[in-house]
Amino acid sequence: MSNRAELTRRDILKSGAAVATITLASGVTLMAFGGSDANATGADAGKRWGLLIDANKCAADCSDCVTACKTENGWGSHGEHASPETDVAWIRKVTLKDKQTGRTVSAPIMCQHCETPPCVDVCPTGASMKRADGIVLVDKHACIGCRYCMMACPFKARSFVHEDVTDQSVNAPRGKGTVESCTLCVHRIDKGRIPACVESCEAAGHSAILFGDLKDPDSAISKALLNYPSIALRADLGLNPGVRYQNL
Repeated sequence: MSNRAELTRRDILKSGAAVATITLASGVTLMAFGGSDANATGADAGKRWGLLIDANKCAADCSDCVTACKTENGWGSHGEHASPETDVAWIRKVTLKDKQTGRTVSAPIMCQHCETPPCVDVCPTGASMKRADGIVLVDKHACIGCRYCMMACPFKARSFVHEDVTDQSVNAPRGKGTVESCTLCVHRIDKGRIPACVESCEAAGHSAILFGDLKDPDSAISKALLNYPSIALRADLGLNPGVRYQNL
């Protein structure tokens, strides 16, 4: 499969990124993301991982990125009491319409992995944290479920786990009473792979999501941002998200 970000396993692993894990059950581990010590994983501060999403290439009737994220990380509707109000959503498709021209576009919204994340600022325990490489995460060991981070996030990108969780994915163990959101598939990145949403979009032939190192001027994502206009959601807040959009 072609990867427009031109990443190789060596490119990512040379950052020295590694994630410590704690075994919960046979085959299931909980990533020790480091809590208040955002550099505990050895993430490379010389990199900043991000996404560039082209709304013109994002088909309105396609939800492959959402499905891929659910499959990879094991979230979605669980239990008889699941509802739109209580269900988890790490990524969702949103359709926007220009009231004057009638033009509509569709694009995925997920954690924007801000440079100055409000969720981290308000977290009383340090559970919400940002790695040295810009990935924003939640340490499930430290999360007390206060949901301050959910209120602080201007993108509504975080969810609260209301129900008991069974049949968890080994990639992203979860827990009732904790907050969670897009991890940018950190378990993949630390093994030299690309996020599941990017991979599925490429496989579908849309190539609407570009992943790469925003600090590397030679990366495909940096070149695209240099040569074509893009926007950040809620740019007025000055959060400098790691996720950017074109043709929105």
